[in-house]
Amino acid sequence: MKRLTHFRLGGFVLGCLLMPYANAQFGTEPAKLSLVKLQDDLYVIHGEYVPGNVTALITNEGVILVDDDFEVDHDNIVKLLKTVTNQPVKYVINTHFHGDHSGGNAKLQAAGTLAVGSAQARARMVAGKQPGQLDITVQPRGSIFLGGKSAEIYWFGRAHTDGDVVVLFPQHRVLAAGDMYTNGEGLPELIDYTGGGSAKEWTATIDQALKLDFDTVVPGHGLVAKKADMQAYRESTKRLPELISQMVKQGKSKADVEKTMRTEFGWQDFHVQMALDGLINEMR
Repeated sequence: MKRLTHFRLGGFVLGCLLMPYANAQFGTEPAKLSLVKLQDDLYVIHGEYVPGNVTALITNEGVILVDDDFEVDHDNIVKLLKTVTNQPVKYVINTHFHGDHSGGNAKLQAAGTLAVGSAQARARMVAGKQPGQLDITVQPRGSIFLGGKSAEIYWFGRAHTDGDVVVLFPQHRVLAAGDMYTNGEGLPELIDYTGGGSAKEWTATIDQALKLDFDTVVPGHGLVAKKADMQAYRESTKRLPELISQMVKQGKSKADVEKTMRTEFGWQDFHVQMALDGLINEMR
């Protein structure tokens, strides 16, 4: 398997990950994308910065995608897919509602693709008048069967948002985790409180995902990894609310909490601006 290039994201780049589609700062220019082969019929379309990873399962009856980047990336995604298959995209599963994971929905739907995700994700798309709203919702579990292969969709609870799903490819022992798990330097835990995310509940949610039977995990952003890497990430999600809850109980100042989030968990300016107040309020 080709190794993905290690990368670092600045606060401005990370900003778009927490913003609803209509307010995204990125997605105005096509990203540089590359095709990474996981198995003979399973690929990752990887962007060096934002947008996130797209997973593609190739079958003789069509393609199942997990996420589809921004609308502006649609043509490049289709171009890369055509290098490995002539089959159309039959389904796209959105791991959550953010535009860097669902922005290509409308163009895919115009070509006959069905968009699938959680009920919470669809509700947020509707509330935000976001294009490419989901055609099908699954809760708490659903499956897609195509060409003798399958993709299993699981919603376990709140994490990055309240509508996060993970997608298991059981025949391949691969999990597409969305932003419940990110992997790489400069990719701290992103809690979108405006999207229903929760630091307190994240660990319990990721614990359920880790019970699934997989060896390889495709993160929402960053390097393709192993299950052990996601288990290590889980420990950080546990430590974060424990530490901040203790600080809040001790009456530590907002500035103290901010310093800890920057030094211990890698938060940058955008995370502080968007999530610090929400984190403190959740820990109270």
